[in-house]
Amino acid sequence: MAQCTPKSFDLTGKVALITGASYGIGMAIAKAMAANGATIVFNDIKQELVDKGLASYAEAGIKAHGYVCDVTDEDAVNAMVAKITEEVGHINILVNNAGIIKRIPMTEMSAAQFRQVIDVDLNAPFIVAKAIIPDMIAQGGGKIINICSMMSELGRETVSAYAAAKGGLKMLTKNIASEYGAYNIQCNGIGPGYIATPQTAPLREIQPDGSRHPFDQFIVAKTPQAAGARPRIWADPLSSWLLPLPTSSTASSCTLTAASWLTSASSRSKFFHIRHFCAVSAAFRVPGTALFCFPYRLFFRNLLHWS
Repeated sequence: MAQCTPKSFDLTGKVALITGASYGIGMAIAKAMAANGATIVFNDIKQELVDKGLASYAEAGIKAHGYVCDVTDEDAVNAMVAKITEEVGHINILVNNAGIIKRIPMTEMSAAQFRQVIDVDLNAPFIVAKAIIPDMIAQGGGKIINICSMMSELGRETVSAYAAAKGGLKMLTKNIASEYGAYNIQCNGIGPGYIATPQTAPLREIQPDGSRHPFDQFIVAKTPQAAGARPRIWADPLSSWLLPLPTSSTASSCTLTAASWLTSASSRSKFFHIRHFCAVSAAFRVPGTALFCFPYRLFFRNLLHWS
């Protein structure tokens, strides 16, 4: 198998399924993997979104494979996985990226709305992982990466369902790693933090009185260097990434967050804080916002180590 070292990162011959990767964080992840040789497969719930995604990948010089699938529908997911295996190849890497958020005060949120968020953000990763793990076992191993959140660690008004789902996803990540580590399947989580995507667009809008959105203010107030941070382009080489992560075949689960100064996670759980490596490469804020440039390539170099 391809070996990942601080000077090389090769996913040639690997098939990566990134759910909901027709835009946003999922597409950024997919492009980083494609740049290192992976064959990209993604899904979305509507054909028009899949078509837009395929066009964006093609524009970037990437031949991706897109499928229409509702990841909350177990039968549809099983059918998609079977079709991908037949048409593209065995899935070696799964990134559970698809997700939604409903910003509604808890007392105003209906149970149906709460269930919908749980269904997409927690049940769907379970359904997709469950569909793929048997073939990963048969193939001798695989990698699963769950896109968690700052809300895997803390709560905030109007996001009760999202926080519940992402907190559950963090624990599902640990459980998959524990249950299937013996089969050379590693499962890790990433909490990207506050990223400029369509999902966070409402939070970047200036309020009628000229102030920032309350959540934007909340993040800025708790972000190191909030007043003087500058954007950083994350370098492709792994030379500056020295943090040892549990990525080998004997590893346990690890959840990485890009805004861990907001959390109080225990080091026992191997929840790695970004401050542990800010001396060599920090996530700086985009000017005028509380948004972060997220080091997808550097994180994935560690999480996708093949042994």
